[in-house]
Amino acid sequence: MLKKINYIGFIVLFISILFISEPSSAASDSSILTGVTTGKRQIINHNLQQAKQNAVSEALRAAVQNAFAKVVSKQALASNLDFFYNQVLSNSSDYIVTYQVLGGIENKGHYLVGVESKVDILKLEKTLTDARIINANKDKPVILFFIAEKTPSDLLPKYWWGKNPIPYQSLTEKIIIDKMLQDRFIITGNDRERPDPSFYNITFDSIYDVAAAKDLGKKMDADMIVFGKAVSAEATNIMGQEKTFNAQINLDGYTLETGEKVVTSQVQAVAKSDMDIEGNIQALFKAANLSAADLSEKMDVYWTRYLRKEHSFDVTIKGENFLPRFIALKQEFQQMPGIENMQPKEMGSNYAVMQIFYKGQSSQFADAVMLKTFDSFGLEFSDITDNFVTITFIEK
Repeated sequence: MLKKINYIGFIVLFISILFISEPSSAASDSSILTGVTTGKRQIINHNLQQAKQNAVSEALRAAVQNAFAKVVSKQALASNLDFFYNQVLSNSSDYIVTYQVLGGIENKGHYLVGVESKVDILKLEKTLTDARIINANKDKPVILFFIAEKTPSDLLPKYWWGKNPIPYQSLTEKIIIDKMLQDRFIITGNDRERPDPSFYNITFDSIYDVAAAKDLGKKMDADMIVFGKAVSAEATNIMGQEKTFNAQINLDGYTLETGEKVVTSQVQAVAKSDMDIEGNIQALFKAANLSAADLSEKMDVYWTRYLRKEHSFDVTIKGENFLPRFIALKQEFQQMPGIENMQPKEMGSNYAVMQIFYKGQSSQFADAVMLKTFDSFGLEFSDITDNFVTITFIEK
């Protein structure tokens, strides 16, 4: 009789969970994903408590899995399963804000639980952004900032990298980074704990060692670095009874693909005050806002041009009923305005490798091809990297 009750309870709980197991965004906060998931674990050596804990952990991992699937595309999910299992799922508790066990059932040597949880989407997105998994369309670059700052009260410039760095909160850098974030640029290495160059065996010969900064930028998976300095000082001129203060910010942007300097920004600003510290801060504040606007505009112009630069990559095409489908897909390629040229590299009975010359990156090419539709088949993108794309024909 007891087994029958347990079985009925198991079914009731499972059915009720099915109706609410789909994750739904919290109405009040889009950064939190609220949903209900289940977990089931075997009871070993009559240790019911351990089985329950393991089942709850499994349910929470399922919640993080749902969140992962929500914030990345199917293609990004498929091509980053190793990162998901090794880096995200193994640390699933890091992304759980709160959870509540709705109920548990013991059945057939297993313990089943239903758990309602809230997943921190912003924290998950940051992990995926740092790993270059999201923002796959690359419409904005990932940038690492190096801005040394000096006011008259500083004996030496303040900076966070290189030899004998002085921990500080740079007013200039904060204002510029906040503006760049508002403009949807992706900033890396600006956490409370800055990246440690020695961890990557990188040595700065001086505070202005741009080559070492580029090396660190590559280790941080940045597309670009911004390197420069911000300086303020009391000016010779005065305005009435008040002193004037000048601030100057000189920044250079380097692309890490070639190491070339591609952006230069130089701005000046003046402020008046009868207090030295306040005057220097006001001048830096004004200059930083001007620098942020100037840098954001120039970065946008450069990156748009960069994305439209011609790239070449290999496209592997495969699948059932290959030849007629390949011909149909190739005809679509010939009509795509971004494709400058394409050359066959390998050809088999059920696959082909084409070298594509495209005005844009491989991810942009994949996005464009994904919009194509065919009457009798579909396309699956299983790999999208800088150098190759894999397309598989699938049944519609």
